[in-house]
Amino acid sequence: MMTDQSDIPDDTPTDPTASKPRRRLLKLLRRSTIPLDVYQLAEATGLHITTVRFHLDVLVKAGQVSAQKTPRTTPGRPRTVYAAHAEESPPDGYRPLAALLAANLGPTPRTRRRRAEKAGRDWATSLIPTVDDVATPDEAAHRIVDLFAEMNFDPELVHPASATGEREIRLRACPYRDVAREHPDVVCAIHLGLLEGALTQLGKPLTTVRLVPFVKPHLCLAYLTPQPTPSAASPTTSTIGA
Repeated sequence: MMTDQSDIPDDTPTDPTASKPRRRLLKLLRRSTIPLDVYQLAEATGLHITTVRFHLDVLVKAGQVSAQKTPRTTPGRPRTVYAAHAEESPPDGYRPLAALLAANLGPTPRTRRRRAEKAGRDWATSLIPTVDDVATPDEAAHRIVDLFAEMNFDPELVHPASATGEREIRLRACPYRDVAREHPDVVCAIHLGLLEGALTQLGKPLTTVRLVPFVKPHLCLAYLTPQPTPSAASPTTSTIGA
């Protein structure tokens, strides 16, 4: 029986999703097609039931999760189940502002893409510290999945790696989807540069990066492939498209 309640903080941050356990619970509820109770969520996360209840209360008070009593088929108190509310859309002013910035990054698609990729690589240096030792391909792939999870892309690393060692990462919830459809030369290029920069920070254990946007309306694919003879000095090559 789980007894560790160390995930319950002494105070509650202003942002209800600042807590990693709450982000996990919210993700589970958003993926589920039916409401879930505390026992199901505790089993899925490995958290203590008391801890789950605490974090659910925070999410309910923040308006991100709803709680509902349901009748039981056996004697006892009604069962409480939880469901995630629909994610809020960005403010109305966000989309035109982002589109304006994307359109004015350069006079031509090629220039915009080049500048966007550089911005993505620079961004990676502020998100991932440089490692002293080169990460293994698996370590690098998992670190990149963690990075994109923190950015709310809902990534999934496909297992196992292909026969060539290529890793596929499914990005299932791009938070910049609307602007990316209008300006893929900028938004997708930033994310490609972010992948390149992340691998550089990790010592380039995977040196070929390919990003395939919108293989489905809500799905993009990233492929990380080792070179036949990789080395720390090898340049990272990258493409956008199939």
